[in-house]
Amino acid sequence: MTNRDERQAALLELAAEVAECRRCPLCEGRTQIVFGDGNPASQVLIVGEAPGKNEDLEGKPFVGAAGKYLNELLVIAGLAREDVFIANVLKCRPPQNRNPLPEEIEACAPYLRQQTRIIDPKVIVTLGNFSTKFILKTEKGITRLRGQVFQTGRFKVFPVFHPAAALYDVKKRETLEHDFEVLGTLLDREHIDVPARCDADD
Repeated sequence: MTNRDERQAALLELAAEVAECRRCPLCEGRTQIVFGDGNPASQVLIVGEAPGKNEDLEGKPFVGAAGKYLNELLVIAGLAREDVFIANVLKCRPPQNRNPLPEEIEACAPYLRQQTRIIDPKVIVTLGNFSTKFILKTEKGITRLRGQVFQTGRFKVFPVFHPAAALYDVKKRETLEHDFEVLGTLLDREHIDVPARCDADD
């Protein structure tokens, strides 16, 4: 897809499909789906693992304390929230914010794949273990992979710690802020100027 409006329309159509999803038991406990949010023509896609309580109530990803910190991290990389698209591997909140189950990831994965095809980013930033293992198809943990650039198909993938993990861990916080500085350098090197290009038709 080449046009921002076309991408937005395709995402809205997909979101309507996800809203009716009953592929796994998580649909029983959700207030609403958390489809994703942001610039449909962004060259940067940020992928978390699953909605939490605040996200389930508001229907948007990363709206709690971790979301506020993510906004600060984006600034370090020279980005703003409206420059990127943010989605999760799961579109429904797991009970008590527990970790996603393999069968839940398998059921929900086609939606993230379709979002990725529509947005067609150049860089995918994975937050934490679950999104990193899913996107890179690996069993290696985030501690070993973070801060490095991987090529997966036509996408560059940049894994980092989940912002929630760094809220109360100063060492992870320092690492995460460093990694977002590296992300900013990567975007410069790849000539990815998200704000200037978000309305382009190329």
